[in-house]
Amino acid sequence: MRSPFRLLVPGLMLAVAAAPSLAADYEPPIVADLPPALDEVPEFVPVEIGSGWYLRGDVGYAFTSASGPFTFRAFDAGAYTGGTFATGAYDGDVSFAVGFGYRFTDMLRADLTVENFNLRFNGTRAFAVPCPGENAGTTCTAADSTTLGAWSIMANGYLDLGTFARFTPYVGAGLGVTYANSGAGTTNYTCVGGACAGGTASLAHASIDSWRFTYAAMAGFAYDINKNLKLDLGYMFRHVGGGNMFGFNTVSAAAGATGAEATDSGFNQHQIKVGLRYELW
Repeated sequence: MRSPFRLLVPGLMLAVAAAPSLAADYEPPIVADLPPALDEVPEFVPVEIGSGWYLRGDVGYAFTSASGPFTFRAFDAGAYTGGTFATGAYDGDVSFAVGFGYRFTDMLRADLTVENFNLRFNGTRAFAVPCPGENAGTTCTAADSTTLGAWSIMANGYLDLGTFARFTPYVGAGLGVTYANSGAGTTNYTCVGGACAGGTASLAHASIDSWRFTYAAMAGFAYDINKNLKLDLGYMFRHVGGGNMFGFNTVSAAAGATGAEATDSGFNQHQIKVGLRYELW
């Protein structure tokens, strides 16, 4: 009889010989992708709601000149006749402006501003008809004065040209409207001729208003006082379109005259201004 150990030894040898080939054919089990660790989650960055917005305030002085003639209408016996002022000029005045804006990029920004300024008009006229209340056959001269209160509402765009040692030069342009309202004004009439009854009379004008198209061009520079506050020094050219200047005097109005007695064809302003801009970062 054969010993059982003689059969066991060859079997063990075959198993040992087959083990390397079985290990080479082994494939590890597929493991599903695990979620990233908590410390690998992207960090949340809050959005700055105020970033880009700024507030501004300016004070300036404008040198004002008429862009055309000053005209008037005379009312006599129910009829209107037209004429041109012999002389006329606007005097400049201090202006005040406030506004808010938004910076889109390092170079491009825009703002909306509201500005108040006042002008004083002085002019003279000559009439071929008698002054109010004077005798027939005489003529008349008049010296007029009035104030014009104005509010300009402007939408402006600017191009900042880079910052050098805290200074940022810029150029800009704006479009908008100006509301102008004449204040208390008077006309001093002087009779000319030998048959004058009173000689000189002073009559008040009626107030009148108008809306006028306005455009502007700007240039200047800003200086960084700190991260948020800038000092702005600039020049602005502004053109305000023509409109009503003052209404008829009290005597003409009582006789039936309506509308504007005097108008201008518009005016130009050369303004120097200084202001502050505060950025809401």
